[in-house]
Amino acid sequence: MAIGIKISLNDKLYLRDPQETTLGKNIIKESIILIDEIGFEAFNFKKLAKAMKSTEASVYRYFENKHFLLIYLVSWYWEWVSYLIDIHVMNIEDPKRRLKIIIKTLVYASKDNPSIHYVNESILHRLIIAEGTKAYHTKEVDKENTEGFFLNYKKLSGKVADVISEINPKFPYPHTLASNLFEMANNHIYFAQHLPKLTDVSVKDDNFEEVEKMLEYFAFTLLEKSPC
Repeated sequence: MAIGIKISLNDKLYLRDPQETTLGKNIIKESIILIDEIGFEAFNFKKLAKAMKSTEASVYRYFENKHFLLIYLVSWYWEWVSYLIDIHVMNIEDPKRRLKIIIKTLVYASKDNPSIHYVNESILHRLIIAEGTKAYHTKEVDKENTEGFFLNYKKLSGKVADVISEINPKFPYPHTLASNLFEMANNHIYFAQHLPKLTDVSVKDDNFEEVEKMLEYFAFTLLEKSPC
């Protein structure tokens, strides 16, 4: 059953909202698949158009360049994670339990298929792990930040930071911990899969249980040791 949701993103990222048309949805779908297959550096709109059996000009009607497209995909993912968190923690009063649910949701967001036919969450998750930081580790990050390109990520971080502050109001680094949970989750899945000497966790067959346990360990050890 399809879920009738639409992810709201900064309209400065696109020339035409790809979620509004069949062609636009196909751009999202095929770009996720192609970037995952060949990497962002090798990806371009000419190759995307060929994969779509369309024209390069049609892609440019939606996105100014491939960098904006990547930010769009990364922002879509973080907004989707935020949506899942809202659903999963609904009516959960205990903030410690909420943080555990948030960590699990963050690690396993790709497992929650919303049946949005033009987004394969599993492939998008791989893309985020491998390519996501390229959306904001750029020379243009300050300018793009003033344009609000990263609001989805910052709102998500703020949402988690609020839960952290509920658990321990005196913890001095709630936003730091929140953003580190996101980055650690992706980095250590990537390390486990490609650079195993850089991590102490393993990932097998998309089982991220060790990553989840690691994040819980860091989060709750810090929160319990900090003065309450």
